Amino acid sequence: MSDYYDAFEMSPVPAPGPDAVPPEPFRGIYGMPAFVTIPTSDLAASLDFWVRGLGFFELFGIPGTLVHLRRWAFQDVLLVAADSVAERAPAMSVSFACVLGEVDALAESCRALRPDSVDGPRDTPWTTRDVEVITPENARIVFTAAKPFDPDSEEARNLAAVGITPPGIGRGDNGGHA
Repeated sequence: MSDYYDAFEMSPVPAPGPDAVPPEPFRGIYGMPAFVTIPTSDLAASLDFWVRGLGFFELFGIPGTLVHLRRWAFQDVLLVAADSVAERAPAMSVSFACVLGEVDALAESCRALRPDSVDGPRDTPWTTRDVEVITPENARIVFTAAKPFDPDSEEARNLAAVGITPPGIGRGDNGGHA
């Protein structure tokens, strides 16, 4: 990891912590460095779930064809009208950053709309708390929140074992973020 450096200033994701505040929804127009395209056979139902359950907003839409959704900067989703969708969610997922204070509310909002759509929240060995949601289009969406880094934790030992260490300890300087 010694070739990497702290570049968090490029990201809308706040530093991990229990008091981290999510950024405001980003309404600017930019060249999207990455985005997800999800086919849906019911644009209205999908839009409702993504807005009320997952906290996205409609940046713009082309009636009956496409809805461009966004949360934070660089969290873009295109819902595209399709004749049909997969009958089951794929093993592949797409992940969106959130903050710890959002995880439980996201899970509750999605469960209120689709009771069997949520798995978690659960903590991971790489210092995040994740909630997995299966959307009406059968997309597997993971919201992931970084937990504060505890250098004495099992997670820290696991990360150190693969060369990820905070500044001043071991190899490299990754800014204390994994």
